[in-house]
Amino acid sequence: MKRNGPSYVSAAFISRTQIFINNEWYESASGKTFATYNPATGKKICDVEEGDKVDVDKAVEAARTAFQRGSPWRKLDSSGRGRLLYKWADLIERDRNILATLETMDTGKPFLQSFAIDLEGCIRTLRYYAGWADKIHGKSIPVDEDFVLFTRHEPIGVCGQITPWNFPLLMFIWKVAPALCCGNTVVIKPAEQTPLTALYMGALIKEVGFPPGVVNIVPGYGPTTGAAIACHKDIDKVAFTGSTEVGKSIKEAASKSNLKRVTLELGGKNPCIVFADSDLALAVEYAYQGAFFNQGQCCTAAARVFVEESVYEEFVRRSVEHAKRRIVGNPFDPKTEQGPQIDQDQFDKILKLIQSGKKEGARLECGGCAIGDLGYYIQPTVFTDVTDDMSIAKEEIFGPVQVIMKFKSMEEVIKRANNSEFGLTAGVFTKNIDTALTVASALQSGTVWINCYNALHAQAPFGGFKMSGNGREMGEYGLTEYTEVKTVTIKISQNNH
Repeated sequence: MKRNGPSYVSAAFISRTQIFINNEWYESASGKTFATYNPATGKKICDVEEGDKVDVDKAVEAARTAFQRGSPWRKLDSSGRGRLLYKWADLIERDRNILATLETMDTGKPFLQSFAIDLEGCIRTLRYYAGWADKIHGKSIPVDEDFVLFTRHEPIGVCGQITPWNFPLLMFIWKVAPALCCGNTVVIKPAEQTPLTALYMGALIKEVGFPPGVVNIVPGYGPTTGAAIACHKDIDKVAFTGSTEVGKSIKEAASKSNLKRVTLELGGKNPCIVFADSDLALAVEYAYQGAFFNQGQCCTAAARVFVEESVYEEFVRRSVEHAKRRIVGNPFDPKTEQGPQIDQDQFDKILKLIQSGKKEGARLECGGCAIGDLGYYIQPTVFTDVTDDMSIAKEEIFGPVQVIMKFKSMEEVIKRANNSEFGLTAGVFTKNIDTALTVASALQSGTVWINCYNALHAQAPFGGFKMSGNGREMGEYGLTEYTEVKTVTIKISQNNH
């Protein structure tokens, strides 16, 4: 459909619903399929092949063969890997409208967000890692006596990757790009709720010219396909983004199989701290976007907004005005700011937590209810007078709910902000640089944003403390998750002196 800005495809053709192994398309070994649904309508989009252990075994065998010494992939020089990643980015840019349409159909997120944020992030991430491909090198290290010592960074091998449903395509690229940049091969499982853009990637991977077996895509369910990846003895590393509960089971399975390396990016209950001296309009806007962006379905969401006592009432007033103006509706309408939640389970969980907030004594300022009879829509919801012991202050809601709390002193808010099992991200709003840096250094979070929120870049490492996960994705640090460091020591012959 044509517009002045980006245009979605009126009848997005769904060309790929099969398993992608060795650059070919296959039906599942079991013959099973599963349905993927449009959360805006609740209606089925299509059926997708349901992979399980047999299909994972086949994909791992293909990836292992592609990683063998002397294979076309291993013989490709590092700059050649970079050229393939650049070309892949170009093809995503070419098909950007189609991919954004598919992403919106499958997730319910507004089309303009899919196009401008998710797809832009994919393209930038691929180009960033394309530039790194021929710059991954070791060091020479001076040592005592007659030795020369240097290190090499080498690919790990076959990498199993499991992606979430809230940013299906962006997380696919976040996982695959650094792995391929370093020379690994991949077996990846997209979330069962949102497999369509990942499968479309299979066609682009083949078109780019990646050798067979380098990237293999196996859709399926977590307890079957995901578990097969986590415990597979021929997979050398697994990366997972999703819930803390599942992350624990993946780490356990990895340790019980072959002690494969594990990177986990898990949940968050992120503090957003607003001091009285901040630019209040800026703080309100960022906290609002931090809470409601992507229907609140973000591990980075501004889930606990702490506001200094003297500006608390004004912050609440402005925040409620913002929430009441938020446009909820058809994700393909350019005016829409918020689409539906992903599915019935998530919808029910959010409404249950909203009810707990009411029962436990929080003040409901606005929202709190479902919208309409079609799709999984929930009103933008704001709670105030929230205490730290309430469920909505402790549990990850993963929905369009803003929780606003009051504090009196810096020491108090630091202690309360850190009083969580999670430690993914945090925000600090103040005009005082000393305050900003003091609080940022005290917060137990992998990322701290000062006078901004959700400022994510391909160049910046991303990951959490505590129960928010292990390891770092993105940036130069993301490369260390996909390489092994080998030390080479040479004894210098006395005859050469």
